[in-house]
Amino acid sequence: MRKALYVMGILHDTDVDWLASQGRSLSIPKGHILIREGEPVDALFILLDGSLEVTTGNRQIATLLSGEIVGEISFVDSRPPLATVAAAQACRVLAVSRDRLRAKIASDPWFASRFFQALATFLADRLRMTTARLGYGSANQDQNHNPGEEIDLEMMDSASLAAVRFDKLLKRLAG
Repeated sequence: MRKALYVMGILHDTDVDWLASQGRSLSIPKGHILIREGEPVDALFILLDGSLEVTTGNRQIATLLSGEIVGEISFVDSRPPLATVAAAQACRVLAVSRDRLRAKIASDPWFASRFFQALATFLADRLRMTTARLGYGSANQDQNHNPGEEIDLEMMDSASLAAVRFDKLLKRLAG
């Protein structure tokens, strides 16, 4: 859920409402492939509950939990994904069409600004965690990183509001 806090903390309530109204809530059975390595992605997905497994080749590289976003890198750079994402267990995702999202971004610069800031923050956190895990770069580059710290201190101000927004999204899509 930590990743959703980054995104929901930056987006406005109206943005979350738009995502909920324009997206489709999909139930994904265990084992179903949501994104296939090398194939175009036609939606951005927010994992609402359950878990997804990310693999490349035959190697599992990550398990994603509620609040994670998938398909975001291909959305940003329009290239096919480098990994396959499948349901590790039955789960539910919000699928927002790439075309609808692009149209909204083109017609609403304030939404676009918030959306891309949220994605950039989300991706920066993912890169930092990956870098810390793999030990890439100099030995002291992660000196100030505390692996047990769930949310950057600067993000704490918006974490409570973000949690409320994510809960609101879940409730809206449940009923």
